[in-house]
Amino acid sequence: MRSLPGLLQRAEAAPYSLSREELAWLLRLGPGKDREAFHAAACRVRDRVSGPNVYLRGLLEIGSVCRKNCYYCGLRSGNPQAERYRLSGETIIESALQVFRMRIGSVVLQSGEIDSPEHTAFIENIVHRIREETSPDFAIVLSLGEQSEESYARWRAAGATRYLLRVETSSSALYAKLHPEDHLWRTRVDCLRALRRQGYQVGTGVMIGLPGQSLEDLADDILFFREVDADMIGMGPFLPHLETPMKTAPASEEERLCLAVNMVAAVRLYLHTCNVAATTALQALAEDGRERALCAGANVLMPNFTDIGHRRAYRLYPGKPVVDEISGETPLQRLCASIEALGMKVAWNVPGTPPHFRA
Repeated sequence: MRSLPGLLQRAEAAPYSLSREELAWLLRLGPGKDREAFHAAACRVRDRVSGPNVYLRGLLEIGSVCRKNCYYCGLRSGNPQAERYRLSGETIIESALQVFRMRIGSVVLQSGEIDSPEHTAFIENIVHRIREETSPDFAIVLSLGEQSEESYARWRAAGATRYLLRVETSSSALYAKLHPEDHLWRTRVDCLRALRRQGYQVGTGVMIGLPGQSLEDLADDILFFREVDADMIGMGPFLPHLETPMKTAPASEEERLCLAVNMVAAVRLYLHTCNVAATTALQALAEDGRERALCAGANVLMPNFTDIGHRRAYRLYPGKPVVDEISGETPLQRLCASIEALGMKVAWNVPGTPPHFRA
């Protein structure tokens, strides 16, 4: 029989101290004092390595066009109901400067996946312009899917410093069930390694509560994050979309939410020094979903700065918050108040580089 206090004490003392079986056991914990102790231990690790700070990333959803046809995503190329758009370069640049002027330490440019020389040049010019008009410490984060290493290199040279590429699952067998045959898990992993070679801070993550996914699969995901030397982790619960082949979920919303928050705590206890995001997908299942993740060891939030009209079109999943995060001072003040109510504080004008990357 496992001793939870002893296991948590060992996990707090040093990273990588938990086995696959122990990680899966922690993920299984339901409501009660044991889970509270588990999450509290994760918060103590976070506070020790980076303080009770929350780093904000201003999210810009710059386009909904995507060449991929992933079975779970509302933006999949095979969804004729999806509303497609691409923001102009000037709109993207001005929105990024708005994020900078609001003292947020980084901006995230996210879109569906496009693979073309024109797109590479388009992003390269935007990144270069944003870098010219902001401070050297302002972090430019890209989340634009699988690209050639040449494109990654050009964007890095233009001034991008971080890249987010979720692997969705570390199980190649499960990955194959989520994608068409021409979508290869190995290609995804190769892209993560290419990003590392180009000097990016590398972010990845998985979906939680997928059909056919076991607790052992999720434990393997956590071990995988170490294997690929990830600096940033962004995870969210699986949210089935009616306009995709994966229309149903194997567990209730509350079960998926609890499991996703447990994953945040387990990742923090295992990796220690990475940044861990409280993702918007958590808020789609519960109004306080992101706050629950902050209380389990997360230290990053990504408020949405996309204009409302285009934000409605960027529907990766159903229930995505749209109108409660209108860009501006008042919504940002509300977000800060919710962070402070947890005993944490917003870190202004800093990019929030994870200790793992600095090391």
